[in-house]
Amino acid sequence: MSDATYPSLAGKTVLVTGGGSGIGAEIVRRFAAQGSKVGFLDIKEDESRALADDLSASAAVHFAPCDLTDIERLRQAINEVRTALGPIGALINNAAHDERHAIDDVTPDYWDNRMAVNLRHQFFAAQAVYKDMRENGGGAIVNLGSVSWMIGQGGMPGYTTAKSAVQGLTRGLARDLGPYNIRVNTLVPGWIMTERQIDLWLTPEAEADLMNRQCLKRKLFPDDIAKVALFLASDEAAACTNQTFIVDGGWV
Repeated sequence: MSDATYPSLAGKTVLVTGGGSGIGAEIVRRFAAQGSKVGFLDIKEDESRALADDLSASAAVHFAPCDLTDIERLRQAINEVRTALGPIGALINNAAHDERHAIDDVTPDYWDNRMAVNLRHQFFAAQAVYKDMRENGGGAIVNLGSVSWMIGQGGMPGYTTAKSAVQGLTRGLARDLGPYNIRVNTLVPGWIMTERQIDLWLTPEAEADLMNRQCLKRKLFPDDIAKVALFLASDEAAACTNQTFIVDGGWV
């Protein structure tokens, strides 16, 4: 864990979507270490309950199982977090799924599902929590994007379309919620070495190409993203909104 401490995060209720594994789990751990009260949603119950159990001895953590494509369940899960931990002061819209898909295999239903998995829930989570923030005098929303569309990556047009739209969502919400002192930013990870990415995609050839393209000649890990999420949710970022923060080692 980094030694950086953000006093404004202590005691703040933070909601993380997709918090059971990968980048999301590290974000949950980092906020818990700051003394935040952390609620997280995920469809993966076993991994999520293990994480919650691991942290519960030293932090206020609440896991609510949720399929984020079910908006009514999303609203219920957010209410469960609110009941358990109090009004939500920061939202980290992390959940996504970068499933590969060929153009000819995409059906209308599959396309709609990609939007639901990667984009739609970000708006409805923000809609469900912003009144908490407004009543508390402000808050922070961090929407996770992706460099995939920025670098023109192929093989998953539904994903890249949804992730490019996150930037528009952020800018629209930042304008609408700014009068309530609610800050909204996009955090864009590069290729982050989660267990899933390593198992599915990291070949020696792909790693060599990445090191050639990145300015920084090292792999990036979930902790690199979690540290920036902490900053954007803290009062140290009080003047930061309507912006895109790219954390990719200089790939784009």
